[in-house]
Amino acid sequence: MYEAYECSQLLKLSVQIECIAAYDDNLLVGTKVGHLLMYSISSRYSDNKNEVHLLRYNRTFSKKPIQQLAVVQEHQLLISLSDNIICVHDIAAINFPTICTVPETKGATLFSVDIKRTVTQSGKTSVIVRMCVVVKRKLLLFYWKNGSFHPLMEELSMPDTPKALAWIKETICVGFKGDSVYMLYHLNRDSKKDNSQTPLCPPGNRPPSVLEMNDEIFILGKDNSSIFVGTDGEAASLKQMKWESVPKDLVYDEPYIVALFPDSLEIRTVEPSLIVQMQKVKDPRIIIRCRSGLLYVASDEHVWCLQNVTWSRQIHFLLEQKQFQLALKIANISDEPSEDKARNVHQIQTLYAYDLFNKKQFKESMEQFLKLETDPTEVIKLFPNLLPQQARTRPAVDAVVQLADMDLESGLLALIEYLTKVRLSKKAEKERKDKEQAERDTKRKLGKLTLVVEKEIDTESANHDKFSKATEQLFQIIDTTLLKCYLQTNDAFVAPLIRLNHCHLGEAEKMLKKHEKNSELIILYQTKGLHKKALELLQKQSTQQDPSLQGHYRTVLYLQNLGRDYIELIFQFAGWVLEQHPTDGLSIFIEDMPEVEGLPRPKVLDFLLRLHKSLVIPYLEHVIHVWKDESTILHDALVHQYREQAATLLAGGKLAEGKVVRAKLLSFLESSNNYSPENALVQFPYDSMFEERAVILGKLGKHEQVLSIYVMMLGNVSQAIKYCHDVYRSEREGADEVYVLLIKMLISPPDSWLRGVPVSPATSKPDLETALSLLEEHASKIHPIQALEVLPDTVPICRIRHFLESSLQKQLNERRRILVLKSLTVAENLQVQEQRMHYESQSIKMTELNVCSVCKKRFGNQSAFALYPDGDVVHFSCQDRKAQQ
Repeated sequence: MYEAYECSQLLKLSVQIECIAAYDDNLLVGTKVGHLLMYSISSRYSDNKNEVHLLRYNRTFSKKPIQQLAVVQEHQLLISLSDNIICVHDIAAINFPTICTVPETKGATLFSVDIKRTVTQSGKTSVIVRMCVVVKRKLLLFYWKNGSFHPLMEELSMPDTPKALAWIKETICVGFKGDSVYMLYHLNRDSKKDNSQTPLCPPGNRPPSVLEMNDEIFILGKDNSSIFVGTDGEAASLKQMKWESVPKDLVYDEPYIVALFPDSLEIRTVEPSLIVQMQKVKDPRIIIRCRSGLLYVASDEHVWCLQNVTWSRQIHFLLEQKQFQLALKIANISDEPSEDKARNVHQIQTLYAYDLFNKKQFKESMEQFLKLETDPTEVIKLFPNLLPQQARTRPAVDAVVQLADMDLESGLLALIEYLTKVRLSKKAEKERKDKEQAERDTKRKLGKLTLVVEKEIDTESANHDKFSKATEQLFQIIDTTLLKCYLQTNDAFVAPLIRLNHCHLGEAEKMLKKHEKNSELIILYQTKGLHKKALELLQKQSTQQDPSLQGHYRTVLYLQNLGRDYIELIFQFAGWVLEQHPTDGLSIFIEDMPEVEGLPRPKVLDFLLRLHKSLVIPYLEHVIHVWKDESTILHDALVHQYREQAATLLAGGKLAEGKVVRAKLLSFLESSNNYSPENALVQFPYDSMFEERAVILGKLGKHEQVLSIYVMMLGNVSQAIKYCHDVYRSEREGADEVYVLLIKMLISPPDSWLRGVPVSPATSKPDLETALSLLEEHASKIHPIQALEVLPDTVPICRIRHFLESSLQKQLNERRRILVLKSLTVAENLQVQEQRMHYESQSIKMTELNVCSVCKKRFGNQSAFALYPDGDVVHFSCQDRKAQQ
């Protein structure tokens, strides 16, 4: 308990006090004999004394007891209930003259005034005064205007006579005598709609009491308890307050609720519910609130003043007692300057957050730190083991509890949630700042800035750089701390966190090694660009028992994702995989991934040729056939590798395998157009691999040498004929004479005239029949003059009749086609000439009145112009604009 109010006696009257009211420094006392007294009260904190001066004393105010008083200060009105009727008086005039009487209120027993203050757009305060009066079993509603009260709406019928009344906004709470319930009446100004009502709890074995707590909550009396109910009829989140006995009267003065008992008054807080102060007072009966921190209590003869102790003293005491929530409420309602108030509130909230932490209410503590935007480093200091040794300093508040076991785990989980929210908040702020900086950069690029704006942008950019640096440092602290927390609570979140790439390398590396988190350590190295250390660890762990790192697959995957900038590192660590697992190792260079496809292929080829030659052909086959690489270097290399492998296999007696490789070589030589035939030809021997040599010579257009190989060396005339078909169909150079070459070779086998091709005696005999069959079968493809020149004179005409007829028909068809084409060309020329003459015959008269249809300007004497088919005439320079219309 502590002293929230200082109590002092103000008055002792010789007449019985019936009611009191107060405003500013004035106190109004209504007596049972109808006297009205007005006092001026001046309080002094220094000596706890009040100076009381009687300002007015009206003995004839009423002939009956004054039942109730209310003051409307803005209109200088005093509303009184006496002799069961409402009267309105001028409080500023002597003896409180009556302004008006409200005749409709005859028989009234209770009233409540609702004063609504609003600020208009012009800055003036508008005051609306409404009054609710109890007349038997009715509620009458009025509003003040032009010096009198007017009916607000139709009267409300009650089930019983109300004994307690309070009005908040558009809700009136009514308490009835006996066992009746409290009722909420929700006003509806629309006459076509009924006013709704909500029944509440009964008052129990006590007179009903209703008190306004704030703009949202009523305080209802039930037996020896106070219940908090919202204007919507729902129970408020505040705990029910129980008293030792039934209070005689209550008043709420934030944050305190003051209750009167027969020989004392009791002061409590609502939330948290605490007994603050007990004050001995003889037979108090009435208590009212004048303003925040100033209450008046009256008995039948005495009036006391309750003046609150200074807020600073109360806050100081509460902080010593660690009642931070209550201290916060008091700090928020204090009348200190806004800056001082904000500073005090922040300090109290900080102390409150640390106190919650010491009480092991970790989640609530972290929520407070988050609201306060406390430096995360200060929060992390609450867990000393999470900071590096050199960074461990004492937290801002002493005597912080040391955590262990379950408490430590709970604290770490709360810290994780806190740091995650801070991180998200800072990330959003950084994105916003970066966007603003991008906008400033755009303005700068436009180049149309005043000197003042340029300086402002420079300043803002400098501030942005500082902010970005500070944010990155904060991210590093947060992520490193989160890493340590996850390692102690839930290591499943370690890997996703490390991928964010903000952890401090040294601290994170040490912690991961300590907890033997090798997989996560590799991710750390990867995100920090320390690929060599990651690959060294992968190679080391490949022979260990860790199932996630055992073997070579993680190394293969890691190398596949590095890309062309790390090609030398790839070569360095791909070696052991290629030696132990060649097929999987080759996937480092042929996997269908953008990073792998982007590797420099000549360098990869050179690496494989030097150290892993057996994998060269599979690599080249994938690059050429799957990735469709058209590089001459790679195609030449594959030709060379096929040739070399085939020669080695055949020389080693592996005929079947050698034939397979030769088939692949031959197929590649025929299908590929990207290798260099000249370079390939010199690699092939003259005494073997004749088919391959023939294909290469064909690529070079050496038709005679190709045919000589097929006919003379291989004795394969059908292959020679097929070659002629392919050349003729592809219309390559020499296509018109390739058949003649073959016929000549069949009729007169070459001897000394075909240099460079060894001739077999078995194939050196003339084959006139085959030559004549070829001549007849392909007569349309062979030039007749060239064919006749190579045929022997001894060949009868009848043997070449079909050939001659076909050749003659072909020549006649060609002549006819040429004549038709000539006629069509002449006719087309005549049409063009006719069309030219038609357009040349057209004319247009240009005068000074002609205007360009595009720029709307006249044509000058020297203007060049263009005439369109629709008759439009434009300047020659306006043609582009005309086309865009």
